[in-house]
Amino acid sequence: MDVSDFSIEPGAAAPTLDTVFSQLDRQQFADALWARRADAWPGDGAARKSIANRLGWLSAVDFLSEHLARVQSFADRVRATGATDVVLFGMGGSSLAPEVFHRIFGRPDAHPRFRMLDSTDPAAVRAALDSPATSLFIIASKSGGTIEPNSMAAAARRRVEAAGVKTWASRFVAITDEDTQLHRRALNDGFFDIFVNPSDVGGRYSALTFFGIVPAAIIGVPLDAVLQYTRAMADACRVTRSRNNPGLALGALMGAAAKIGRDKLTLLLPEQLQPFGLWIEQLIAESTGKHGKGIVPIAGETPAAAAGDDRVAVVTRVAGVGPDATAIERARKAGVPMVTIDMPRIEALGAEFLRWEVATATAGLVLEINPFDEPNVQQAKDATNALLSIYTTRGQLPAMASDATIDGIAFTLSAAARQHLKTRTADQFLDLIVPRDYFALLAYVPPDDSAIGPVLRALRDGVATSRQCATMLGYGPRYLHSTGQLHKGGANTGVFVIVTAPSDGDVPVPDAPYSFGVLEMAQALGDFQSLDRAERRAAHVHLPDRRPGTFARLARLLGISVASY
Repeated sequence: MDVSDFSIEPGAAAPTLDTVFSQLDRQQFADALWARRADAWPGDGAARKSIANRLGWLSAVDFLSEHLARVQSFADRVRATGATDVVLFGMGGSSLAPEVFHRIFGRPDAHPRFRMLDSTDPAAVRAALDSPATSLFIIASKSGGTIEPNSMAAAARRRVEAAGVKTWASRFVAITDEDTQLHRRALNDGFFDIFVNPSDVGGRYSALTFFGIVPAAIIGVPLDAVLQYTRAMADACRVTRSRNNPGLALGALMGAAAKIGRDKLTLLLPEQLQPFGLWIEQLIAESTGKHGKGIVPIAGETPAAAAGDDRVAVVTRVAGVGPDATAIERARKAGVPMVTIDMPRIEALGAEFLRWEVATATAGLVLEINPFDEPNVQQAKDATNALLSIYTTRGQLPAMASDATIDGIAFTLSAAARQHLKTRTADQFLDLIVPRDYFALLAYVPPDDSAIGPVLRALRDGVATSRQCATMLGYGPRYLHSTGQLHKGGANTGVFVIVTAPSDGDVPVPDAPYSFGVLEMAQALGDFQSLDRAERRAAHVHLPDRRPGTFARLARLLGISVASY
C-alpha cells in the first residue's frame, strides 16, 4: 500500500534545502528518530530527558493494532446503552483530533450523535449539556487537572443528577494518563470506562492514541483501514535517505523555508480536508513557536490571499481532488516553495497524522529547538489563575482601562501597540501590520456560532487581502492550547486582536466561586496580559453585545469592508 506520493518544488529554498537534506543524511536522522535517540535534537541533559519522555507517538501502529478491538467493543457498548449523545470535553491536543475525525467522517444521522465542547463560553456549555438524561460524557485530559474539562465535567454531573440519574458516574468516561487526578477519580467513582494513555505521548502528538481513536470509534471511522494506511506511512518514514522519506522531506522543507524567512506555512487543502488544517495548525504552532523562532501555520485562509515572499505552501489532494486551483497557481507563479501530497483516499488520514508528526519533529531539528515542549503556554494559565484569585477575593475581575471607546466598542492596547501607533487612534490598529507580519483574530465566542462565524471570517479575509499579510482565526480558549505558544514564544511578527462580548446568560461552575462567563473573560484578559508582557502588538476589543451587526461594526471601524448584517 503506497501512501507516500509527494513532490517538492523548492523554489528559492533550494540551496538551503539541499544543505538540510545533507545534514539529515549525515546525522542519519531517520534511524535516530525511530531509535528514539533524544540526543538527535539540541539541548542539555534535562531537555533530552524530557524529549525521551515524549516519543511514544512513534509506536502509533503498534498501539492501534493492540487496542483496536477494545475501542470498537467500547463503541458497541456505548450504542447499546441507548445514549442519544456522546459529548467530549477537552482542550487542544485532547480534542482537535476528535474534532477532525468528526467533521470528516461524521454523519448527520449517526446514533448516538457525537458532540464536542472545547470552549468555556456559556452559550457553548449550555448547548453541549442540553440532553443530560440521555448523554454520555467523555473527559479527555492528559494531565487530568486541566481547568476547562474539569469545569465542564462538574457542570455535566450537576445536570445529570438533576435529571434524576441515580448512578451519575455510569454516564462518564475518562481518557487520561496513568495516576492522574482524573484517573483516580474515575476509578473511585466507577466511571463507565477508563482509558489510560501512554504517558510518553504529548497531547498534540496523541491523535493515534486513545485521545483520538476512542472518539473515532464512536464516530464510526473505519479504523481498520486507518491502521493499514498508517502502517504503510510508518514504513515509508523509516527510509534513510531524507529526500525520499515523506515525513523527513516535508519537515526539511518547512525548516529550510523558515531559515530563509519563509516562515508562513500555507495549507492549501480541498474542502473535505479543511478540518485537518486545525490539527496541523496546533501541531506546528505549539511545537515550533519558541525561543523567538517558529513556523506560522496558516489554515482556512481565503484563496484570494497574497502569495508573499514569506510563504511556503503545502498542497494536498485526496483521491485526485485538490484545493482551489487559482491559489495554487498564484503561489507557483510567485515562486513559493511547495510540497504536493497525494492522499489515495480519505481513510489515509491516520497516515497523514503520522507524516506531519515526523515532519514536525524534523523541522524542530532543523530550527535547533525542542519540538516537544511548550515553555510559554503556562504564562497565560498563570495569568488566568491570578485573575480568578482576584475575582474570588473581590467578587469581580479587575477593570481594564480602555484606550478608546468608539461607537460603544472599547479598545485596550498593549504597551507595544501604543508605542508603535504613536499619535494614531485605536481604530487605526491595523496600520501596525508591516511586511512579513501575520494577523491573528482571537475571538471568545462559541466556535460553531453560525451567525458570528461568517462575520469573523469576513474580517479575517478582509485583512488578508487589504493588508497583504498572512492571517489566522482562533477561538478562545481553544487557541491558548495550540497557537498561543507561537504567539508569545515565536518571532515578534504577530499583530493580535482579542475580541470579547457578553453572553446572553451565564452558567455556574459547580463548587467554584466563579462562572463559565467569568472563567472565559479571565482567560481572554490573561492572554492579553501575557501578550503585553511579551511586548506583542495586541488589542483587546470588548463589544457591547453579540449581534452579528456589532461584529461587522468592529470590522468597519478597523477599515475592513464586510457585508451588512
